[in-house]
Amino acid sequence: MKKSAWISGLLPAGVMANDLDWWQPFSVIDSGDTAWVMTAAALVLFMTLPGLALFYGGMVRKKNLLSTMMHSFSIAALISVLWVVAGYSLAFMPGNAFIGGFDRLFLNGMSMDTAKEMVTVSPNAGSIPETVFMFFQMTFAIISTAIITGAFAERMKYSAMMLFSGIWFLLVYVPTANRVWGGGFMSEGGVFDYAGGTVCTSMPVWPVWSELPRQQALWPPVVRLSSAL
Repeated sequence: MKKSAWISGLLPAGVMANDLDWWQPFSVIDSGDTAWVMTAAALVLFMTLPGLALFYGGMVRKKNLLSTMMHSFSIAALISVLWVVAGYSLAFMPGNAFIGGFDRLFLNGMSMDTAKEMVTVSPNAGSIPETVFMFFQMTFAIISTAIITGAFAERMKYSAMMLFSGIWFLLVYVPTANRVWGGGFMSEGGVFDYAGGTVCTSMPVWPVWSELPRQQALWPPVVRLSSAL
């Protein structure tokens, strides 16, 4: 029994069940829900730009202020592109127990048919258009990746930071989002993460804590701040 359940978890969702019908009539869309999620997405984006950029910029030396702030702006651009290309599809499309599918690569299939009054709607958010849901989730992907830059502010080359951020996003954030929010094994096992504590907070914290003992990243900024005061 356990073996068959484990094997079924590795199979694509299309093998185990019929494909979900993501096309829904306009009547299922709630204007209030859509307006609120769009507002919430803007607020989450403001947490990164300019929120996180100003926060981290205020913790470094004056000569590194601009470069540290640009970490957040550059990651926002990078993750936005990666999210559209593959991140959203791998996180929220039907796949297996560990990763999503490829049906929404480059947002393929996400659309609205005004003639038939139909629009694609994600099963995760049945009262808003899929485009709004995709953008809302993208803002969390951006800030989750940008949080890590505080661990290596003033300590990593720009090119290395961008490479690490892209790899971490694809190998850590996307699979975790799928497992918790996209129907993966954690979701199927009864895990509920309404506030993003598992996906958006715990995952970025692990690289930060692993960096602290290696480079003693915590103490030099504290010493500089106390001496400046």
